[in-house]
Amino acid sequence: MLIDSHCHLDRVDLSPYQNSFSNFMQHTRDAGVGHMLCVSIDLESYPEMLALVLPYEEISVSVGVHPNDLDRREPSVEDLLELAAHPRNVAIGETGLDFFRSEGDLDWQRKRFRTHIQAAIEAGKPLIIHTRDARQETLEIMMEEKAEQAGGVLHCFTENWDMASAGLEMGFYISFSGIVTFNSADALRDVAARVPLDRLLIETDAPYLAPAPYRGKPNEPKYLYRVAETIAELRDMETEELVAQTAVNFQRLFGISKIA
Repeated sequence: MLIDSHCHLDRVDLSPYQNSFSNFMQHTRDAGVGHMLCVSIDLESYPEMLALVLPYEEISVSVGVHPNDLDRREPSVEDLLELAAHPRNVAIGETGLDFFRSEGDLDWQRKRFRTHIQAAIEAGKPLIIHTRDARQETLEIMMEEKAEQAGGVLHCFTENWDMASAGLEMGFYISFSGIVTFNSADALRDVAARVPLDRLLIETDAPYLAPAPYRGKPNEPKYLYRVAETIAELRDMETEELVAQTAVNFQRLFGISKIA
């Protein structure tokens, strides 16, 4: 069973499905996707996101504020703990550092990242970490705040083997998106081939980053198979074997004993 370990279902284009989330979900099931983790990027839209997915047991959620989200309510540890207590919630994030899209004094990003790590440790839930153009500082804050006590995943991984190795040493999983299918992604494919199989996750990050040959179009969980297929080919294994192992990895990381 395919498990999309990171997507934003409240932002998916529903126009091909008669603007019906129910129709979208049926097409997603028909494509073999059995479970999805719908990831939060701000607190304001979280209640609406939760209400959208609650009728569907095959969707889990996280709570967090994206590192580039500047003009919204800043989360406290208490905010995150309260929202993370919901029974459908399995993680804190996405959080992290992104120095590509944000400029100037970015101490607010660093503080926010530390807040999420503290909340994850207190909640006993894993972190979903986003990092871009902030490799060294991301690792430094993870180490300073003892992020290994929470564990989690470096999502939509685009960094080098040194960073992947450092994350693995702290007990984190590494998740790959449709970027691994891009023609320009040779270095990333090398990392995807080297990550231990029992620490590997796959994701779409839908509606963003559609894999080849759908690049440039809105992404959907139904395209997850292309990510699995590409990584399986890199590792010289059957796609079905990789799909099965990443499902086991997802359940282990997020403490889900039964997938709906």
